[in-house]
Amino acid sequence: MDKKVGILIAIVVVIIAAVLAVWLASTPPPTTTPKPATPSPTTTTTQPTTTQAPTVSRITIATGGIGGVYYYYGSIIASILNNYTDIRANAIQTAASIDNLLLIRDRGVEYCATTLPDSAYLAYTGQHPKFANKTAPIAILWAMYPNYLHIVTKASTGIKTIYDLKGKRVSTGAPGSGTEVNALSVLQLVGIDPAKDFAKWEKLGVQESAKALADGTIDAFFWSGGLPTGSIVELSALLKQRGDQIVLISIPDDVIKAYAEKYPGVAARGVIPASVYGAPQDAVTLAYWNFFVCHKDLPADVAYKITKAVFEHLDILQKSVAAAKDTNLKNALIALGGKIPYHQGALKYFCEAGLQQACQALSK
Repeated sequence: MDKKVGILIAIVVVIIAAVLAVWLASTPPPTTTPKPATPSPTTTTTQPTTTQAPTVSRITIATGGIGGVYYYYGSIIASILNNYTDIRANAIQTAASIDNLLLIRDRGVEYCATTLPDSAYLAYTGQHPKFANKTAPIAILWAMYPNYLHIVTKASTGIKTIYDLKGKRVSTGAPGSGTEVNALSVLQLVGIDPAKDFAKWEKLGVQESAKALADGTIDAFFWSGGLPTGSIVELSALLKQRGDQIVLISIPDDVIKAYAEKYPGVAARGVIPASVYGAPQDAVTLAYWNFFVCHKDLPADVAYKITKAVFEHLDILQKSVAAAKDTNLKNALIALGGKIPYHQGALKYFCEAGLQQACQALSK
């Protein structure tokens, strides 16, 4: 009997030991995990700040087609950044403005670009079809150089004002071009509907338009470009040989004012001097300042370094790209106050360079 009791006691002891072992194995250590598992209030509140300004050490500059001003302008900027900053920069060939703005929107903060102001405006406000559902998140670093809206005719047509285009044969630029956008916007403001008011509505590029005017198949044409534009220089020389003279039509000041109010920051009053093409007088027109833009979330210190490096080495840029003669401190902030904001990093540099309007913009 005693032997059986002993065996039972031994079995009970084994069972109790096994239960204790299981219980201890399933119980977590009391003090090792709670601290890292529970984030503190301080960590939670500061997390958004740490992700707001990503580190950027490389920049891709979207430009335009090889042979165009955009490509060379962007390539020289990349060279300046590579030589005078710790930013590694690369300029790439693109289809220009709209393509560039899509890259900034879809590829992120490491992209900067050259762009036409009206393209930038439409992309930023969502008025361009490709940006209707998702706008371009851009900020201007500086205004580069202007394109001028030319309204070209010849003395023999008798056209003296923009209103005289009614009943005439006119080209408004190639379909989908910046020239066409500019021309149609201005014509709308003066109450001219090309489909109804032109005797013949052509949509030709500048070279084809110049030939058509020389041949007498059109009476006038629009062109948006830099000064001088080679095709118009050649046209002027050809007309002179034929006993005629090139004429550039002015845009009235009230129309320029109305344009600026409708499309803030896109264009300003400009003048095409008579001497550029041998015209009888200067032409008052719209000057569309091309922009150098970056993603709005580009860290301010990077935007500052880019702007500082370029403006402290303008001699390199201007010697390499003729149009860059207009890239300077006087013109850099020409679009300030427009729809598209300037980048805070760029404004910081311009404020340090003595531009009070930049300092005022920073303080707002």
